[in-house]
Amino acid sequence: MNVVYLIGMALAFAFTVFGIMVGITFNIGSPDLPLVEFSFDPLNIISFFDLSSVLIVLGGTMAVMIACYPKTAKSFSKHLGIMLRSNAFEPTDYVEQLVELAQIARKNGLLALEDKANEQKDPFFKQAIMLIVDATDPDRVKSILENDIEQTSARHQAAIAMYERGSNAAPAFGMIGTLIGLINMLKTLDGSDMDSLGPNMSVALVTTFYGSLLAHVIFNPITANLTARDEEEVLCRQIVVEGIMAIQAGENPKFLREHLMTFLRQKIRTTG
Repeated sequence: MNVVYLIGMALAFAFTVFGIMVGITFNIGSPDLPLVEFSFDPLNIISFFDLSSVLIVLGGTMAVMIACYPKTAKSFSKHLGIMLRSNAFEPTDYVEQLVELAQIARKNGLLALEDKANEQKDPFFKQAIMLIVDATDPDRVKSILENDIEQTSARHQAAIAMYERGSNAAPAFGMIGTLIGLINMLKTLDGSDMDSLGPNMSVALVTTFYGSLLAHVIFNPITANLTARDEEEVLCRQIVVEGIMAIQAGENPKFLREHLMTFLRQKIRTTG
């Protein structure tokens, strides 16, 4: 579970709500009063809720995302699961497994790896092992696996682009909602209705608040987390390709470990 993401989201909403409810007054030049006074009014949150603004911003943004990415939009729940999944792709685990496979292949031959392939939960890793078990030409093995990586990453980028589109569309719909509110306010405004100008203006601006919140607190973190998951998966698959090609070529397991560790950060190499 990606606990850090959940904590970050909780803190973002908590600080936003707390900032709405808390007021700070500086009594400069008033020696009889405290320099700083704090007030806390939970009812302030009511001023930041407007159903029509929610419908305009949230509904409009989701509609644009679905219209731009109709196929990808079906997988919202899947994307959420991927984003919340932590440590699904650990490079060091893949390195250790490949070194083990190299040791088996060196002792018993490539055919002995078939049982290990059937134990794999990662379909890409299993496919890579079976390709060399079946004595596929090395160039063809590399071509198949690299093409698989490219196509998988392309699908990931389509999902990431959808949330980037959402983060761009949300502020735009926030502004649209504000313009709608201002237009309706000005159409009904007359000299005897000046007292309602402030409250009506605040309602019109709420949609801009919703748009910024949706873009920067919801969609941008989702985009960043999905990008990180994609990079982790691509890195592990690149390690698999290099390892499988080396195993097929009969490389020494010790040298193979040293070669694969170059894909990792220096800190991981020294602690791993």
